[in-house]
Amino acid sequence: MAKFALYVPLKPKAGKSAEVEAFLKQGAQMAQQEPGTVNWYALKEDDGRYSVFDTFDDEAGRDAHLSGEIAKALMSVWSDLFEGELQINKISILAEK
Repeated sequence: MAKFALYVPLKPKAGKSAEVEAFLKQGAQMAQQEPGTVNWYALKEDDGRYSVFDTFDDEAGRDAHLSGEIAKALMSVWSDLFEGELQINKISILAEK
């Protein structure tokens, strides 16, 4: 069972939803190249916001992800695509089904 996770809420700028969705789909492809990333989900929420939720077996996998290509790509497009400050929530997974 993966024990570590990240949750990143994303609020797109007006008119940027299509670009955000394309960026997130690209992120899923990039996550395939990360051996320490167990699961990587891009989510579209009912209120027009998006989020990313990903899981890791250990801190090393999570740290590698945070310093990897997806994180670099997110930082490079943040001011163009998203509102507010980037918020990365580190989560411990307590249980799963």
